[in-house]
Amino acid sequence: MSSSDQSHPPKWREDFPFEHEGDDFITRRDFTRFLCLISAGFVTGQGWVLWQSGREHSLPTPQINICAVNDLQPGHWRVFNYPDEKTPAILIRRLDGEFTAFLQKCTHLACPVAYNQGDEEHGECLTCHCHSGRFDIENGEGISGPPRELRPLPQLRLSIEGERVVAVGFA
Repeated sequence: MSSSDQSHPPKWREDFPFEHEGDDFITRRDFTRFLCLISAGFVTGQGWVLWQSGREHSLPTPQINICAVNDLQPGHWRVFNYPDEKTPAILIRRLDGEFTAFLQKCTHLACPVAYNQGDEEHGECLTCHCHSGRFDIENGEGISGPPRELRPLPQLRLSIEGERVVAVGFA
């Protein structure tokens, strides 16, 4: 390079004469490293969430005494925690006397669901008052509102042991 080449700026500087203090601080290689680092962070985070999710489902589910059979009259319900102290669930004694239970978080936005005895138009169901969602009392499938296009409410397996209603796992 001659001394005259060093005094003239590169051609691209003549075409784009805008100066910025940080022009010389980032290169394509640095940007690529940054992009790879951020991508690796996202992949690691998603892997951790997937691992935690798989781990929770592989853990044995506890058996929890919920209440006595006679404590809950037909057409009434009660909230309890299952499978841990942070997860609300709902035990329902249907009008015909049958017991059923679901996790209480709506699959749309995790609002609490409640038991509804129904009327002439609609039978027994679980309702989410946040967005007028309704779930089938038989299987937890969404009937109306936003939940109908999502996954069903997780249903619990129940056992009647003597005079006690016991949650024994997921259906």
